Amino acid sequence: MANDYSTWDESDVRVRPNKKGSRPRTKDRPAHDDAVIGRIITVDRGRYTGIVDEDLPTERLLIAARARELRRSPVVAGDFVALVGDTSGKPDTLARLVRVEERRTLLRRSADDTDPIERVVVANADQLVIVVAAANPEPRTGFIDRALVAAYDSGIAPILLITKADIKDPAELLANYEHLEMTVIISRTASAGAADAASAIDARSDDGDSALLAGGAVEQLREFLDGKVSVMVGHSGVGKSTMVNALTGSQRATGGVNAVTGRGRHTSSSALALRLKDGEPRSWIIDTPGIRSFGLAHVNPDRILAAFPDLQPGTDDCERGCKHDSVAVNCGLDPYVAAGHAGDAGPARLASLRRLLGTSDRTEGRAEAKELGQID
Repeated sequence: MANDYSTWDESDVRVRPNKKGSRPRTKDRPAHDDAVIGRIITVDRGRYTGIVDEDLPTERLLIAARARELRRSPVVAGDFVALVGDTSGKPDTLARLVRVEERRTLLRRSADDTDPIERVVVANADQLVIVVAAANPEPRTGFIDRALVAAYDSGIAPILLITKADIKDPAELLANYEHLEMTVIISRTASAGAADAASAIDARSDDGDSALLAGGAVEQLREFLDGKVSVMVGHSGVGKSTMVNALTGSQRATGGVNAVTGRGRHTSSSALALRLKDGEPRSWIIDTPGIRSFGLAHVNPDRILAAFPDLQPGTDDCERGCKHDSVAVNCGLDPYVAAGHAGDAGPARLASLRRLLGTSDRTEGRAEAKELGQID
């Protein structure tokens, strides 16, 4: 006999339990209007240290864990984030990081030119301080050029800081960049403590003027960084952490150079934002781990040329569709450089540009980078 369903009510209905719970899932997330905004100053093993109420009497540090919905979103030093939960900053408390605020700038890199994975270095930086030594370890223009491309591509102003200039005159290195409107700072003390890491420096401002900065050189250097968020990148062993210590009063570990490989020993293991000592509010220096690779796989080759303004005018005579990566296609850059319009360093600059542009043989880029010391 067939059942008469017309007499059933809700008490007669059996609902099979949902193994994942009976609560329906939704993509809608709470707005977290009550969240506090903080600046991330370092990341360590899935825990994020942030500073909230910056420069106010209620300023405090707190530790946060990333919300589940952000597990695929990179959060880096310099990010402004929304924090909920226990934001008191008291010991043994943990806030929840629920949103990354819009970024003004984003410095990125890839492991090498063949690596499609983009790595976020820092966020919301105003300046990129590229630190190289005049010697021990020897400077590599390839690294500087790559860092410049990354800076220009991110909308971040570059500063070139050359250390250990009393070991070797950096004039030959500087010749490669004399046509760039870029601040250049030269430290002439090779082995100094944190208190006088740059007892004498030269500085060339972005208008090209050069002058010896007498007196407290660290104080003079601070003028370039005061009121801004600056990121310092460079190979290990170039004196980056020593300079950071002098500018911030911190005690970041410093190290020397391996006598066999000629490369520096890593002393910084994570990016860390530190306040500029006696600086204006919101003056930060972000010290990054010793970087030996600055891949540009994420950068459109058309934008790489922007890092070579001394060569750009030569492209006016290029044939339509020229990629500027080979003399065989009658690239206008060759006669432009040959005529001396890019200065004595023009041939070296063009060679560097073409190494970076090498889109037609990016598979060989890793071998070239390894030969140039860009990667291990």
